[in-house]
Amino acid sequence: MKPPRIPPMLSTIVQAGLTAVDGVCFCELDACPVCGGPVSGYDTRKKTFALIRDENGERTITVTVKRFYCRTCDRIYNANEPFYPGTRIGSPVIDLCLTLAATMPPNRTAAYLDVMGVIVDRTSCRLYIRNHAREVPANDLFGIMMPTSVISLSTVAARASKRTPVKGADVLFVCGFPSADRAALLVSAAKKREERDTKECEDCGVQESGHDRDAR
Repeated sequence: MKPPRIPPMLSTIVQAGLTAVDGVCFCELDACPVCGGPVSGYDTRKKTFALIRDENGERTITVTVKRFYCRTCDRIYNANEPFYPGTRIGSPVIDLCLTLAATMPPNRTAAYLDVMGVIVDRTSCRLYIRNHAREVPANDLFGIMMPTSVISLSTVAARASKRTPVKGADVLFVCGFPSADRAALLVSAAKKREERDTKECEDCGVQESGHDRDAR
């Protein structure tokens, strides 16, 4: 099979988007996503976000993810991060696999990724396509459908500078995180926390309006 011909600009956009995330820290978690309890910082870990190949050879793009300990249910949870559940590589890479696979077989998808300088072997590519099959928002670039997450990351990279580096919140936003499921859990957690705080005020005989009067 002949290597696919891809416009160099497309490869540049893809690699710029992925390398922009290198070294970014994801360290925010407002509450336990399961029980809504308060959380405390536990530790931080480095995770592989992408593997790329450029003129200097292979390069590993890593991020730092903070972990939190829930003081209510005694469990440890990761901060909001741009990874799909059960995966060890950044969601934009999987988005690339899914978007390309919508119009070509997995082996051809892996070949396209290789030409773009994104290292994903055929077996992993098939697993991502099989286990995470879904419709990914995408746009046409040079005749090839590309995930919006990757395009948006390249825009974030273009706007970044030493004074205003790429932030975790920016990456999460363009990658569509927190996911709808986790966002719902966080909203539920916030509601539980609010209900618990209200009950504590009622138990001590102080109404919310009383707090407001004191504040004034």
